[in-house]
Amino acid sequence: MNGVTTTLGVVVILVLAACRNSVKDSARYGVSDDTLVVMRSYDVETFISDSGITRYRVETPEWLVIEKTDKPCWKFPKGLRLEQFDESLYVYSELQSKYAVYYINEDLWELYDSVRVKNVDNEHFETDKLIVEKSKELVHTDQYVKVIQKDRIITGLGMTSNLHMTRYVIEKPQGVIPLDEGEETATDSIQ
Repeated sequence: MNGVTTTLGVVVILVLAACRNSVKDSARYGVSDDTLVVMRSYDVETFISDSGITRYRVETPEWLVIEKTDKPCWKFPKGLRLEQFDESLYVYSELQSKYAVYYINEDLWELYDSVRVKNVDNEHFETDKLIVEKSKELVHTDQYVKVIQKDRIITGLGMTSNLHMTRYVIEKPQGVIPLDEGEETATDSIQ
């Protein structure tokens, strides 16, 4: 395990004391009767450090850990927000979605509904579905995607990228909209 996987694994340990276990309303979150929600955490906000340096901030209104199933996972039914920091605590990468699932055995993230990503180059990505396959070092979607750069907006259907979303290909480009110098593009943070 490494990167975000290790990070979120550490978060589980950090929030155990603040957790409330419950299996009520599990169907509401797409969890079938044959699974078991072993941990439910509310209003999670935590910072994760690596080698004494704060690297990540994770926020979620609700976090479900589901283990008694063929595909153990973590579900974030009310959204997820992740910020990544440099050594000076500057936020250089952000990710958020209204719904997220992390499949533990596959080391795979599925992000849905209003997915927003800001990479280190301050490029902003918007889509309704994003898959992060850590083992393949691949990020992809088959949905409409909008990339907001400093001088243009690129739209298309489908995208593949490296994990940092700094090298990417729009599968079926639909348009490139040049922006004037004075025209406002992406902000420094995801709204």
